Amino acid sequence: MASDYGEAEAREDVAAAHRLAVLHGLNEGVWNHISFMGPETGGRMVISPGHTHWSQITAGNLALMDVDGTFLSGLRPPIRAAWIIHAPAHRARPDAKCVMHVHAPYLTAMSIRSDMRFEPRSSQQAARFHNEVVYYEVYDGTLSGEDEGARMAETLGNKRVLILRNHGVLIAADSVAKAYLDLYELERACMYQLLATAGGGSMSLIPEEVAESIGEFTRRGKNLEHFQGMKRWVAAVQPDYAG
Repeated sequence: MASDYGEAEAREDVAAAHRLAVLHGLNEGVWNHISFMGPETGGRMVISPGHTHWSQITAGNLALMDVDGTFLSGLRPPIRAAWIIHAPAHRARPDAKCVMHVHAPYLTAMSIRSDMRFEPRSSQQAARFHNEVVYYEVYDGTLSGEDEGARMAETLGNKRVLILRNHGVLIAADSVAKAYLDLYELERACMYQLLATAGGGSMSLIPEEVAESIGEFTRRGKNLEHFQGMKRWVAAVQPDYAG
């Protein structure tokens, strides 16, 4: 990340991630949330404005929240569930500047399957998550307080991916680029696994040492230029995202 990376750049990346999620079919209506919190934003949280379709989110209309959950600026404050999930995750993981929570189709389907768990040896895309996926097994249908988010954060620990049983996924990373690439690749990996096993099919698995090597390569932050290429695409087709 460039040394001059600051709030303006972080906002542009967060806005681009929202637009990319729509273009890639990873969003769900006006729900789900992406947040950024770090020194670049003065320790405040930039997050998806509530009840706003992601195709309409811009760098300038993102919600800005202080550490106590007070809405400071933006189009509108985030929904309560967004704060409940994201605030504890950022507190527990200061290294995780970007947190994404989505209900993308295939990764949500994976969260529902009781007879199958995510297999990091199933594909090249899956191997980037070798030893990085944990499950949050509780779903009670409501998010009534930050204690629920705190339990999610505790279960996530130092991993990048928390599959929320019956509820999608939470992804944590130290940059928007890393978090979005994880989201995109996780959805693809879940799609490949579910398609490969449809109708009772069996999987040919990548050798353990190869999956481990790919996972380590990813942890070192390689291939982030892919996100920059995606941003250039957004800038070409939806240039208003940066406004």
